[in-house]
Amino acid sequence: MALPLNLATDEGSPDWLNKGDNAWQLTAATLVGMQSVPGLVILYGSIVKKKWAVNSAFMALYAFAAVLICWVGWGYQMAFGDKFIPFLGQPDVALDQKFLLRRTFVGYLPNATMVYFQFVFAAITLILIAGALLGRMNFHAWMIFVPLWLTFSYTITAYSIWCPTGWLYKKGIIDYSGGYVIHLSSGVAGFTAAFWVGPRTNKDRERFPPNNILLMLAGAGLLWMGWTGFNGGDPYTVSVDASLAVLNTHVCTATSLLVWLLLDIIFFGKPSVIGAIQGMITGLVCITPAAGVVQGWAAIIMGMLSGSIPWYTMMVLHKKISFLKHVDDTMAIFHTHAIAGSLGGILTGIFAEPKLCRIFYLVPEWEHYIGLLNGFHNNRAGAGFKQLGVQLLGILFVVFTNVIMTSIICVVIKFVVPLRLSEEQLSTGDDAIHGEEAYALWGDGEKYQSRHNSFYTADQEIPQSTKSAGAGGQVEMA
Repeated sequence: MALPLNLATDEGSPDWLNKGDNAWQLTAATLVGMQSVPGLVILYGSIVKKKWAVNSAFMALYAFAAVLICWVGWGYQMAFGDKFIPFLGQPDVALDQKFLLRRTFVGYLPNATMVYFQFVFAAITLILIAGALLGRMNFHAWMIFVPLWLTFSYTITAYSIWCPTGWLYKKGIIDYSGGYVIHLSSGVAGFTAAFWVGPRTNKDRERFPPNNILLMLAGAGLLWMGWTGFNGGDPYTVSVDASLAVLNTHVCTATSLLVWLLLDIIFFGKPSVIGAIQGMITGLVCITPAAGVVQGWAAIIMGMLSGSIPWYTMMVLHKKISFLKHVDDTMAIFHTHAIAGSLGGILTGIFAEPKLCRIFYLVPEWEHYIGLLNGFHNNRAGAGFKQLGVQLLGILFVVFTNVIMTSIICVVIKFVVPLRLSEEQLSTGDDAIHGEEAYALWGDGEKYQSRHNSFYTADQEIPQSTKSAGAGGQVEMA
């Protein structure tokens, strides 16, 4: 009996391809990409002072583009290719059609889909690092930092934890969707890079209000909703586990936001919008390593802890520990990603359900992937403690790798260009760095017109007929 035409195999639809899985994977990848562009572009551009809006948003946009070229050039194969050394794959291009159209290492997908999906994860990691460096890093130094860090830090943790031949993967570490590879890595790397770059000006550190809270909320909303693809896409199949991961993600995030909000009201008297966004982020980060391997009640508990423990480290401990106060982490990436990511990894080792892990990892053995609570419940406490130990080992490995590699990269860049902007540029902001500013206030359109996107340079006379037009040739209203 012949298959229906839409299910029949041909050169474009080989027998191993699952069209539903492939369609969801491409959709999930695009949702994750939209977390960065436009999500974090909008969030970064609006959560900083007006004079840093363009530079902050553009740091995110540049990283997104630069990571893609490095990823297909050598990064993907270093993270997911053939083994080169115990913690790294062999560098190679991911552009050849024979490779891209072949079935990938897991799931019923082509390599092209997997390369795209893993790219958006790599890109958002670099963009999260940028959050710790807003308001003072030399943009040229950032241009160098992105490809170097992707090559010599991200690929190491991705290969070790996610690649089936990675040493931590073989030990049975649970990192469902990047609590270690993305969030703990970006939090530690961002904090380390902030140490080497140095702080913002005293004036900026003392007062750094958002320039547009409504846009900030829009960017945060894109980040939250995009997490549906972030955690829902990691089973690499349209499975019941993907559905569970999506629901757990939103339940934990909502709980975390509400707990953070209540703590702000109790201790500071006002419901802070920025605080609510921070609580949202910590919830998203904390559930990420556990999304599809814990039950719904555990997601609630994780949300309560992610809304309170990072709140405490940010609002209380940060002000008491001199080293934390010394390092200027603009967006508090250390607390929202390093602390919340570590917390999520530890709680995964406590709450992971072996039945759910079996669905996700598709392995018959149950020695790995058993949470401590389940281990006590089933008289397998030894296996539970072992899993928790592997989770802690993963945290130590990611912290060590990122502190060392990020420090080396920053020191090397210092020999090429300054890591920090000059005092004059720090005082002026966007106009000094890019020759452009974020907002043209009423009547100031001509003042803020960029010389980089105009038909005429400063020393050319503008014809009389166009003197009433703006940079795009649009006539300004009187």
